[in-house]
Amino acid sequence: MKEHAIIPIFLPHRGCPNDCVFCNQKEITAKMEPALKEEMIETIEKYMSTLSRGKVKVIEIAFFGGSFTGMPMEEQNLYLKIAKEYKDRGMIHEIRLSTRPDYIGKEILENLKRYGVDTIELGAQSFHDEVLSLSNRGHISQDIRDSAAMIKDYGFKLGIQLMIGLPGDTYERAIESAEETIKLKPDMTRIYPTITLRNTALAQMYFSGEYKPFSREEILKTTKDVYKLLVNKDIKVIRVGLKSSDLINEENAIVAGDYHPAFRQMVEAELFKEKIEEYLEGSDLTHCKKIIFYTNEKNSSNIIGHRKSNKQYFEAKYKEIQFEYKVDPSIKDNHFEALLL
Repeated sequence: MKEHAIIPIFLPHRGCPNDCVFCNQKEITAKMEPALKEEMIETIEKYMSTLSRGKVKVIEIAFFGGSFTGMPMEEQNLYLKIAKEYKDRGMIHEIRLSTRPDYIGKEILENLKRYGVDTIELGAQSFHDEVLSLSNRGHISQDIRDSAAMIKDYGFKLGIQLMIGLPGDTYERAIESAEETIKLKPDMTRIYPTITLRNTALAQMYFSGEYKPFSREEILKTTKDVYKLLVNKDIKVIRVGLKSSDLINEENAIVAGDYHPAFRQMVEAELFKEKIEEYLEGSDLTHCKKIIFYTNEKNSSNIIGHRKSNKQYFEAKYKEIQFEYKVDPSIKDNHFEALLL
């Protein structure tokens, strides 16, 4: 049985008058109309027709692409009413939306509660006030903490979205943001590397030399260590990196930054590489001729590495040892076992 299916409803830049330096949603909005009532129903019905009833544990309607609670209340309710009708009929199980930390309040949360919303994700991006200011976020870090506390007090599941490599960001500041996120005890997180897109203020800052993006090595190491901090505290990371649909699907949309469609696998492979390195350095390999690594099927490609990068690295470093990789479904996620022969 499939665990989770999402029915996405896109509301590009709706409810968000702010111009964050990295955002190109206004350009997207000019080319993509937000979902209207009839279109939303059509989208839901289309997805429902492909989801065999009883074969998906949780079906969720999720609103993406804007700051949902920044829309006028009547507009919010137009979409929420439709979602609630499907939930009341038992056709979907949960409702999710994302918004800005400064668009949360008592009246807003009480309204979302009336319409059966389950999860609210906050676009925190960073907990460092200088990074927020340089990125023109329009709020401070305390707004994130206050909104997160209110969301949890009202009984919603909380999501926190972080961006790594924004103007003013550093490895140390990104780690601090992860530590602040842990204090809020969210139910889930997303980690995005900063991508500089055409026709954004960030692109202008890049071309003027005012902004220098993280290198691939920097973004991989920082994301890996942020990810590790979160999962070590049993905080679920539901996304690492952008999907191609998050960008304008045109040539030359990216002017700087390190977009890669397999970014999550690259990060998780780096985590396994680090764990294996620590294990090998702490083992007596004097008479070892072969090592068999076991992990579950989900993590099997990560332990070998993106394009077999980990396999090649360890074979080059330990030339006298043969490495083999096998699947063992009993092993927990993000773990491995090894047999030295």
